[in-house]
Formats: sequence, C-alpha cells, structure tokens
Amino acid sequence: MKKNFVLDTNVLLHDPNALVSFGDNDIVIPIYVIEEIDRFKKELSELGRNARVVSRMIDEFRQSGQLNKGVSMPTGGTLRVLFSHRGIPEQLGPVEKMDHRILAVAAELQEKEPQKPLVFITKDTNLRIKADVLGLKTEDYDTEKVSIDEIYTGLAEVELPGELVDAFYRDGNLPIEKLPLAEAAPNQFVNLRDSANSSHTAMGRVDVDGRRLVPVAKVRGGVWGISPRNREQSFTFDLLLDDRIKLVTLAGKAGTGKTLLALAAGLHKTAEEGVYQRLLVSRPVFPLGRDIGFLPGDIEDKLNPWMQPIYDNLEYLLNLSRKDKRQGRSYRELMDMGLIEIEPLTYIRGRSIPNQYIIVDESQNLTPHEVKTIISRCGDGTKIVLTGDLYQIDNPYVDSSNNGLSHVVNSFKGKPLAGHVLLRKGERSELAELASDLL
Repeated sequence: MKKNFVLDTNVLLHDPNALVSFGDNDIVIPIYVIEEIDRFKKELSELGRNARVVSRMIDEFRQSGQLNKGVSMPTGGTLRVLFSHRGIPEQLGPVEKMDHRILAVAAELQEKEPQKPLVFITKDTNLRIKADVLGLKTEDYDTEKVSIDEIYTGLAEVELPGELVDAFYRDGNLPIEKLPLAEAAPNQFVNLRDSANSSHTAMGRVDVDGRRLVPVAKVRGGVWGISPRNREQSFTFDLLLDDRIKLVTLAGKAGTGKTLLALAAGLHKTAEEGVYQRLLVSRPVFPLGRDIGFLPGDIEDKLNPWMQPIYDNLEYLLNLSRKDKRQGRSYRELMDMGLIEIEPLTYIRGRSIPNQYIIVDESQNLTPHEVKTIISRCGDGTKIVLTGDLYQIDNPYVDSSNNGLSHVVNSFKGKPLAGHVLLRKGERSELAELASDLL
C-alpha cells in the first residue's frame, strides 16, 4: 500500500534528493516549507545551494500538472504541495509558529485520507515528539545514517596457530585464505595473535588486491621528527606514506595525533620526496561557505583564528628554537617556498586540484554532500586525507551518524584506493588523555 510522506524543511535542506528517495510513495510538501526554503535561497552556504536545488526541482515537477492536486514523479509516486485550514492544540505552542503549521498539514491530511498510512519525516527531534503527541507516525530522515558503533574501524583482531604467525614473519606475507576472516577488505589492518601465546603477535595490512596480508611498513628515523607511539599511529603512517592509496580517513578523539601525523607525512612527501607539488591544508570555516569578511584584514588575516591549530602543529614539526623565532623564522618559510598552502574550503567548488597532498581537518563538521564536493575536486596524482573526531561535532545540521566523515569511511570501505584508521590512544599529554576519557 502506498503511503503519504510529509517532509519537513530540514529534510529538504539536508538532502534535496529526498524528494525522489521514497520510491513510488506519495510526497507531500506543506506550503509553509516552501516559505522557509525561500528564506534560505539567497545564502551562499550549502543550505542556500540546497534551497535553490529544491525550488528548481519542485518547479520542474510543476510543469506536468497542478501541485495542489498532485503531479507525477519519475519514481512512480506523486508530489503535492498543501496548506491547512486547521490548527493544532494550543497546549503545543503558538499556532502561527511555522513548525506547528507544518504539523497541522500532516494532521489534517491524516484525517482526510485515513485509508492511506501517513509518515511525518523530520530531522528535528522536538518536532518528532510533538508529532507523536498528535498521533502522527514520525521518523527521522536517515538514508545516510551510520551508527557510530557500526562505523568501520579499519582493524580486525585474529587468533590463529603460532606457526602461521611465524610463517608471516618468515615469508613477509600470508595468503588471506589462511585467516579466519569473514571478509578481508583491501587496506584493512589485521592484528595477528598466537592462540597459544598471547604475547606472540604480528601486525599486517591486507594488500590492495585483497589477496595477501603484508607487514605494516616500519618508519625508521621518524617522519619529520615524528615517530609512531602506538600501533594505530603505525597504521596511520603506513597509509599516509603509501602513494597507491589516494584517500585516507583518520578518526579519533582529541590528542591522538591525527592532524600532526597527516602534516608530517604531507611535508615528507612534498618537501623531501617531491611526490606532490604542494601540501594543501584546510579546515571548515564553520559553517562551510560562510563569508569570512566579518574579520579585518586580507584573506590570510581572516583565516588565522580558524587555522591556528594547523600553524601550531607546523611550528612543532619545524622544531624552531626561541632564537629561531626571535630571528623571524616560522612556518611561513614553507609557504613562501610554495611547499604548503593553507586556505578555506569556502572557495573549493569548481576547482580541479592535481598532484597535491590535501589535508582536510575537522571534517566531521561537513555534510556528506560537502565531502563529495571536496573529494571530487581531486585531480590526477592527488592524495586527500580527512581527519576528525566523531564525538566533537559543531555543525547543528549533522551528528555522529550522518556527518561527511562517517559517510566517507563506510562508503569507501574495501576500496583499493582508500584506507581508514580509528585512533584510540591519546598521546598529547597525560592530562589531555585523562580529560578526553573523563569529561
């Protein structure tokens, strides 16, 4: 049986394609949603872009009929735009509030068409509660949701006979079919443990063709003075320094070394090995697309407050003494040489970026569409690294389950060009690690 899906404004602003994401069911857009979308359409942010896309899509569907009666969509369902002649109980709040008018449309439609199940779709938690009070079935829009507990970790723990661990050390590889793994994804890390001796272990990575387990590359002498302090950091350098892997995602709490390791590897590949022409580093100027003209000065002055964590890490890597700093030496030397560029994500749309090592920090604050926009800018020979903490999200329009970083991690699982590491142990300081665990 077909259903009526009534969509809230935030659903369409989150994903304009929601209009065609409900199969052959019927979609209902309250007229008040159109009014709210109209207020966003002039913004230069991602919300403004989505508002304009939604308006164009609805206008295209309008060409085939009257929206108040229903127009056919390519999915087999219909699209209607309706308003309400009734209100909602005054106990729920002011009737003139836009959210309440949207609820009134859903409630009236359920009364008029009781033979057809109705589902109210909104990403607003409080509005779902109010809809439930009115007797409406309500759901979140979760086509891209990935439970944070189900996110791909990039690591598998395996117990096997000691002779196979010895064979891995002796031969430098181990056929995948000898591992008790239900699924071996390319670039997945595997911790081998002797079933009879828990201290007899080995670390490996499934190679890009998914046929063999190979040893994790050892970093001798460090990378720009940085040596891995735990196994996850060893995994991270293994991916960051492998030029065959074009997309690396690093997730972990504050202080695990995500940004520092990515910068060290990027500088090594750019300044020392010359594999890439330049290291391009960016963070979302939150929210993505916001005009940064509110701050004084040129673009570099405006970026300084947002990019200071990057500058701090660069100065740490350069290991400059107080004397060096008094003499005017800083990370700017790398920028003056053209080896590194730090810029906002605001202006990345439309660009093509070849032969560069790109680091996007704090990528958990991006939407799936924004991350797609960024990755699709990568030209031939470019490597991109996304870092972020899934538990520290500042963007009110995404959460730990539907942000861009989570979406990329699970979407690229098992792809030969991509690898992922979940860093668990903080290495910034004993105090920082304790704070991350307790607060």
